[in-house]
Parts: sequence; C-alpha cells; structure tokens
Amino acid sequence: MVEDVHSHVAFPCAQLRPPASTGFPTGIPSLVYNSIRAVTGLVDSSLAVAAEHASPSPRGRVSSGREALVATLNGVFGDYLEQTRNHLAISMAVRPHGKSIAMRRVALKAAFPKPSERVLLLVHGLCMNDLQWKRERHDHGAALDRDLGYTPVYLHYNSGLHVSQNGRSLADLLEALLAQWPVPVKELSILGHSMGGLVARSACFYAAEARHGWLARLRRLVFLGSPHHGVPLERLGSFADEVLEMSPYSAPFARLGKIRSSGVTDMRYGNLVDADWLGRERFTASADSRAPLPLPAGVESYAIAAISAKKTQISDPDVIGDGLVPLNSALGRHRNSAMDLGLTESHTRICYGMNHWDLLSRRAVYETIRRWLD
Repeated sequence: MVEDVHSHVAFPCAQLRPPASTGFPTGIPSLVYNSIRAVTGLVDSSLAVAAEHASPSPRGRVSSGREALVATLNGVFGDYLEQTRNHLAISMAVRPHGKSIAMRRVALKAAFPKPSERVLLLVHGLCMNDLQWKRERHDHGAALDRDLGYTPVYLHYNSGLHVSQNGRSLADLLEALLAQWPVPVKELSILGHSMGGLVARSACFYAAEARHGWLARLRRLVFLGSPHHGVPLERLGSFADEVLEMSPYSAPFARLGKIRSSGVTDMRYGNLVDADWLGRERFTASADSRAPLPLPAGVESYAIAAISAKKTQISDPDVIGDGLVPLNSALGRHRNSAMDLGLTESHTRICYGMNHWDLLSRRAVYETIRRWLD
C-alpha cells in the first residue's frame, strides 16, 4: 500500500508510472520495496511453521484470551482464513465447556450427563465465541438451566463467513443434534445475540427449504440486539471506501477497508440468504436489495433492544441505539411493511442505560428472557 502511494507521488502521470507489482524500474526505491517483500516473505514462512507446531491449549485447558483473539480474527478475516485453509479458521461445532464434540449420541451423553427434553441453543455474535456468554459472572444459559430446566447448548462458529453460509450449516447441525440427543426433544428454543439472531433466522429458512425435522420442534426465538435491518457503521464503511478511491493518492488506503469479511459486510442491511449477496460487489455502496423474509411461522419470536443512554436523556432513541445496533433494527421495525418483522409490543422490550454487550449480563434482560421462555 505504501509503495502504491509512493508510486503515485513520484509518477503523477499514469502513463509513466511503473507497474505496482514490480516495484520501481531502477534505483533505491526498487531495492527498498523488493527487500521488504523478501523479509516479510521469510517472516510469513517462519510464522506458518511455528503455528503448525504451536499447541492451541496447553495441557488441554481452554484459554479464554486465546479464544477471544481467534474469534476476533475470524470475525474480521474468517472468510479468508477458510478459503486459505488456515488452521485458525473456526469450524462450526457445539462446545460444552469450550471443547468441540461429535454429533453422536455417546459423545452427547458424556458431554450432557443430565440432558433435558427442553434444549436451548445459544448463538453468539460477530467476533465473539461461545465462552463469552458468561459475562460479569452471569450466563443466561446456565441461569435458564437452573431456573427452567433447559439444557444449554453453546454454538461456536466462524462469524466472518456469510450469514447464509452459517445459517445453512446450523440447519444441518441442529438436524443431527436433535436426532442424536440422548432423550427425545419436546421443545427447542434459540437465543441469539447480535449476528447470532440473524444466523438463527437464516437457519430456519434453510431448514424449511431442506425439510428438516427440527424446525417443527422449535418453539421460541429470542433476539438480543440482533441487527435485523443492518448497522449504520457498515454502510458508512462502504461510503468511506468510495471516498478514498476518488483520489489516486488516497485510493491505496481503501484496501484497508476491503479486508473486512463477508460476515461484516452482511451487516450493512442484515443479509440472511444467498440471494441477498450473490452476484453483487460487496464493497460497493448500494441500496438495500434484500427480499422480505418473515419470521418462521408457528414460532414465538421476541426481541430485546438496548439504548445506551437513559430514557430522560434522549430525543431519538433510534439514532443512539446500543452503540452499535439502532433501535428499529434490533426490534425488526421497517418503513416498508413487507420488511417489518411485525413483533408485537408484548414480544419486545427496550432496555435503557445499556450497551450492546450489557444484554449478555444485566438482570433485567435475564428476567425478561426467563418470562418469555417459561
């Protein structure tokens, strides 16, 4: 990127500019940039070798710090990590206590020694992981197990992939999970935080398409700050890319914005299915072209939205939102009635004085979830 900027400054006339891939034709600049390429190539190779032999969790212990870092990398670069078969790419799995298990009855029985006929799937958000449901010594899943007898099942997935890719994978995983669950499942509920709610909706769509049996046992969907109609920050990112590309001197910096993953760009408008992104340049600013996708029929759906300010301090709660997701997006509201999710007042709640991540730990949020799932 620096070389490209240097090239535009040294050769303002495009006809005289040497190809960026070859460096400058003669002199010190060519020597410098080619030397940097050689050194970084060696560093890359050395790190790759070291990573192959590095133990991800010494002595079988799960490192929450490492897990958080890997989850963040997957959120930002996850599609690239999977395409290049990088060992850091996360594979979707159910992970009791942070350890993946196979979808086989014996393995599930060992991991869940007291399985309930009421299963609660918890789906984390962008750049997060299944261990982060525990925040400030509270875990919605563990509390619902204690109070209502649900067996919490924590999903781990690569949030840098398209929502629709994760939705299709989750639909298949749930079909296998319920088929192999140690006891007959009478009731399945899904609790999704942020992007997790979109992945759950996408899974319902692909389950119906594939005629999976688990969809008939899905009773409730609860969304915590899920951006059903996207987030402004991603739309702003696309606009910033186009502004940077207007000048040849700033155009190279647009590359920084274009390293963000498919999962991140899906957050522009809340893409749920392949048709929302196939055949489109995802880094180009464009209008919302999603087709309406209603909530699954026969499933009780609920949404909780957070407002980071106190109720008395704001005039337009949608502008403030929870610091990331606007109020109307979190509640599924839309000016176009076909896009509106139609959630009734009794199936929604607005929590003031909370940010996007407080939805994972605040007592008021938990009490609302508990009342809806009881």
